[in-house]
Order: sequence, then C-alpha cells, then structure tokens
Amino acid sequence: MEKRIEKAFGKTIYLLGRDEGGTNYWLEEPSWDCGWYWGFGYVECYTNNNNPSMARDITCHQHFDSLFLNGRECARDAFKKFFVETPLSDNEIWELCDYMKTFYTLKSVAELFKHGYSHQTERAKIEKLENKEQNDLVNQVWLPEVFKRIKELFAD
Repeated sequence: MEKRIEKAFGKTIYLLGRDEGGTNYWLEEPSWDCGWYWGFGYVECYTNNNNPSMARDITCHQHFDSLFLNGRECARDAFKKFFVETPLSDNEIWELCDYMKTFYTLKSVAELFKHGYSHQTERAKIEKLENKEQNDLVNQVWLPEVFKRIKELFAD
C-alpha cells in the first residue's frame, strides 16, 4: 500500500490503512479550534473512500486515542490488528503512536495551563497553574513540532 495524502472537505488527510472489510481510514490534519486548542486525532472514512476529495459525506468519525492508545495492548499492536494493510512501516507505526500519545499529553497540559484545572470542576482551579506563557509554548512551539513530525511520516 502506497502512502497517500489527499483532501476531503477542504482538509488534508493522511491514509492510515485499510481494514479487513476494505475500508480505508484517514487521519485528518490538525486544526486550531475555538481560538484556544488543537483539534486533532480524528480518524475518518468517507462515502468515496478511494477518492475522498469526491466524497459527499463522512461515514465514520473516530478518535486515534480511543482506537489505539486507550486499550489494554500497546498502541502499535492495536494498530497492526486493526489494519490488514497500511502504508507505514513497523518503525513508522511505533513513531506515529508515540507522536499521537505526545499530542494527547501536551493537549492536556495546554488545557491545564489555560484554565488552571483539568476541566472536571472549576472548584478545583489552582490559580498558580494558570500560565499563559506555558500554554503558548505548548500550543505554538511544541505541538506544531509534533504535527510536523507526523506529517513527515506520511510524506515519505
């Protein structure tokens, strides 16, 4: 399976692989949402799954962490069980899983620095944890570096 970068609904998407039913799954590019956080990790399928730019709709929308990171087995093993075919080498799968875990970790850290609490209850707010500079560092420097590395995995 060859690496593919396509467009769907105005967004860049990266081919993750194909399941046993022949469905292709695509990772959507990151987006800066609501002016304060990165939306990313969205795994999607389309009505025209071989040519997503011609699709009329999204047929499935899932999250990378739910599919591969939050289970009982290691992410790489979950990834390899899910897909019967992928354009990524074994080493690239390891890297992608690590980058994705880093993304989710940093996203949580940025949220903590933005709000001063972990978004369970505002009563738990610790004002010393609110830190705009750290939030900006995560969102403007560290996460874009993670996104760059992920994009490079699919560009080879």
